[in-house]
Amino acid sequence: MENNAIKYLPPNETEWKEIQTDSKEQEEKTKCENNKKALNELLLSSMQMQNIIVLSGSGTSLGDAGGPSMDDLWVNCTKESDEYTERTKEVSKKVKYDISDNKKVNIEELLSLCEAFLQIEEDCKEINDFVIHCKTKILKSCNFKPARNSLDTHKTFIHRLSRRRVRDSRLKVFTTNYDTCFENAAGHQGVVVIDGFSFTKPRLYDPRFFDFDIIRRNSSADTTSNYLEGVFQLYKLHGSVNWERNTDGAIEEKEATPKGACMIFPARGKYQQSYIQPHLELMARYLSSLREPNTCILVCGFGFNDEHLSEPLLSAIKTNPYLKVIIADNSAEKNIGENGSDVNNYWKALKGLSGKGEDVWFINASFQDFANLIPDLRSLTPAEKLAKDIKSLAGEK
Repeated sequence: MENNAIKYLPPNETEWKEIQTDSKEQEEKTKCENNKKALNELLLSSMQMQNIIVLSGSGTSLGDAGGPSMDDLWVNCTKESDEYTERTKEVSKKVKYDISDNKKVNIEELLSLCEAFLQIEEDCKEINDFVIHCKTKILKSCNFKPARNSLDTHKTFIHRLSRRRVRDSRLKVFTTNYDTCFENAAGHQGVVVIDGFSFTKPRLYDPRFFDFDIIRRNSSADTTSNYLEGVFQLYKLHGSVNWERNTDGAIEEKEATPKGACMIFPARGKYQQSYIQPHLELMARYLSSLREPNTCILVCGFGFNDEHLSEPLLSAIKTNPYLKVIIADNSAEKNIGENGSDVNNYWKALKGLSGKGEDVWFINASFQDFANLIPDLRSLTPAEKLAKDIKSLAGEK
């Protein structure tokens, strides 16, 4: 089978389990069907856990949604007509960044060197102008307007996860993406997003709004109330294309400008920038969620290139015995393989923890495939619901 075939690796195992096959052998078909059933049961039991959180990266915005890859951002910032601009050549030479054809390049590495250079020569106009140029290009690239039908995967993902029991904690989605795919997908299907901004215009950021919830009251004379279905919390860890920091310091939801954009742009300084507001509050919420008991975290399209997010997850796996981690990535099998260290060391560390029996699962699947694998909780038969409730009372995860 192809490397991008959907398969999964349970904890403490070395053999990937395929859930689809082109083989005509009945034995192989039966094996894949059983594997698929087991995966469905895993996901179904995981969705029944008290706390569900999502860690989403750029991989969820690629494909039909139209989001840029890191390679796209590099080209947009440094090239014209497939050739490096003179500005790029001069800046790269000045900060000693090799852009020769035989070297793998990355906009984050270049901007990191520019930041380091400006720490010494902060008045260097050439480097300052280049950094502003790159931020403008990145903001423009990520401020795309996805068509409604291009967000079908996001809508499926949100629809299925937000249909959890209202007595459970609200779904929490943490994302490093700047774009508005999750917000738009939620809006298209009437799902309410609590994102830390006020409910009236101008929409201003205040972390207290994360502690608010929405209830339904049937009539003015009815004293009873119920939590509203289809509500989730969205935490944009690196900011957003529609967050602007005003001159008075307030953060408002509106079309952002390169100068006032409340975003953590790609660079090694992301770690330090994540400890200023509003990112400080968002990071605190992320760290707190990882420590909650009876928690399942779904990692989608996230490459573990952000140390300030990957390190806390590794720590939580080691210290929180009630944490289940499900990592879905189209290159998961490759990333934890023998050459996985070529990607980054976090994949290797996660594989090691899973191999020691920690509750870490890998699913080799794209964001679209993973969204379709998530069971629709409302489609369960009454008998299935009763069986799941009995298992829950029995203390099964």
